[in-house]
Amino acid sequence: MMIHCGKKHICAVVACIIASFLICSWKDPQLQNNTTRKIFPQARNVSTAGQLCKGKLAQNVITALKDNRTFIISPYFDDRESKVTRVIGIVHHEDVKQLYCWFCCQPDGKMYVSKAKIDVHSDRFGFPYGAADIVCLEPEKCDPTHVSIHQSPHGNTDQLPRFEIKNRKAETFSVDFTVCISAMFGNYNNVLQFIQSMEMYKILGVQKVVIYRNNCSHLMEKVLKFYVEEGTVEVIPWPINSHLKVSSKWHFMQDGTHIGYYGQITALNDCIYRNMQRSKFVVLIDADEIILPLKHPDWMTMMSGLQEQNPGTGIFLFENHIFPETISTHVFNISSWNTVPGVNILQHVHREPDRKDVINPRKMIIDPRKVIQTSVHSVLHAYGNSVNVPMDVALIYHCRVPLQGNLPRESLIRDTTLWRYNLSLIMNVNKVLYQTIL
Repeated sequence: MMIHCGKKHICAVVACIIASFLICSWKDPQLQNNTTRKIFPQARNVSTAGQLCKGKLAQNVITALKDNRTFIISPYFDDRESKVTRVIGIVHHEDVKQLYCWFCCQPDGKMYVSKAKIDVHSDRFGFPYGAADIVCLEPEKCDPTHVSIHQSPHGNTDQLPRFEIKNRKAETFSVDFTVCISAMFGNYNNVLQFIQSMEMYKILGVQKVVIYRNNCSHLMEKVLKFYVEEGTVEVIPWPINSHLKVSSKWHFMQDGTHIGYYGQITALNDCIYRNMQRSKFVVLIDADEIILPLKHPDWMTMMSGLQEQNPGTGIFLFENHIFPETISTHVFNISSWNTVPGVNILQHVHREPDRKDVINPRKMIIDPRKVIQTSVHSVLHAYGNSVNVPMDVALIYHCRVPLQGNLPRESLIRDTTLWRYNLSLIMNVNKVLYQTIL
């Protein structure tokens, strides 16, 4: 950038720039790398302090940087250890070597550049791209509201996308339970089971469901619109296939894809941080899964008991059990539901037995403030303990295609726990169907 001025002022301008250019280095145990801070004033050609922070505000949920190897989801303020901005993103695990956070400090518009620690999550499952935490120390005497991410500590901030740093202000919990569902894809059209799951979640105590939607059917869009207007559902657009070749498998198949299961792990981590300050608990399950309490009427009484028995625990893991959609009962064959696409879970109350030498996967209810990084079936980094919830306390009802499809009906275990909720569930599902589809 060239500054034009009269000859008399050249020395004064240069001296001013040098005097105001401050560099210092230190080593932080969390970032574990040398971090360079640079504070320098922006060009003062703008009258309003709020306009001093340059760069175009990012509008999309997924923003590609110019290297096309780094994709930013959202930055979050995190002061649980030290004062950092933690950016949830997706990076190529080999090609992205260094990134820098560019903070703009108000009200004077000074820029602060911090070298990031790039922490690619360990559960990449062989794919070249994976979820990553891009972590930067923040300025000591500045609470930045926005940050830009760049491959270099030098450059023009006018050309960089600018991201709002969420979770800057402490909030009181607005809800007890938030369910995170990621990701809805494949022209999803299992409408009846989705509505049944939503209504079961509400019966069990959920106030908010966050859905990372890649795509779904027109009918499903109609149902989502109903739940958004009701205030239950928050839809996060998730057009990850506009940026990367996505796989519908969780593990790499040497097929040229970039990231597994539509970036599910990245979405789950974003959902945790998005709800860290507004939800007491976050529940990480799929739309065809319901955590069924066996000793309690709802999740709040169940979690109160579990927390009392397990002080200091922030991660509660529930065992997944398959209820095959291929084995049904004639009970609750409700004629008006037969025109709605999808599975009627009330007709599927036979679960597969445990397999020898196979551990059933688990899903989680977590205290989001105790989680740093999560995978799908376990937390990768957290404060405090994890506990496996016994099956006599709760299990995950997972109605889907069978895993043991060769088993005869007699070998399955009849489990009608779901029927305890049948009156409320049928009434609530009918209300939704008559307002949306029927």
